[in-house]
Amino acid sequence: MSLRFVLDPDLTPRLCAEIVDLWVDASNAGGAVGFVPPVSADDVRVIADPTFADIADGPDRLLVGYSGDRLVAVLIFSDNRFPLKAHWCVLKRVMVHPDTQGSGYGSAMMTEAARLGRAFGHEALHVTVRGGLGLEKFYTRLGYREVGRLPGALRVAPGDDRDEVLMWLDLGPTD
Repeated sequence: MSLRFVLDPDLTPRLCAEIVDLWVDASNAGGAVGFVPPVSADDVRVIADPTFADIADGPDRLLVGYSGDRLVAVLIFSDNRFPLKAHWCVLKRVMVHPDTQGSGYGSAMMTEAARLGRAFGHEALHVTVRGGLGLEKFYTRLGYREVGRLPGALRVAPGDDRDEVLMWLDLGPTD
């Protein structure tokens, strides 16, 4: 089944709860979306609530993906909030529900993000990934290239520091 994407959906309490649930499930399955397991909805809401405010009040934008009526994918177009960086965008909280891994949903969502990035007038997209999970290979297959690495920047547990890897997709100049 293919995904149905919705850009800038109404952030209803129900949608916010669904996003938090997805975030918890992705985190507890080992997904690199800002937490390490175990994580609860209360833990996620500490970050989710201000994230939702930045979407509802601007300048960030939300892209969600549905399989049927079920929310299975989320990403945020995060504005750089700096005029000299207005020509590119950071993608944050890129997640697909763990029970849909391998279905192509992640690739479909990132392809849609690139399409929208071009439509928004961006010349590039940037995403950071947690080293040690093989995520670099996923993004490389989608045309991203590694442009930097911060060694040991992410401490996921005592004695377990991971690199933060900066990935970049050139969308080309806008007309």
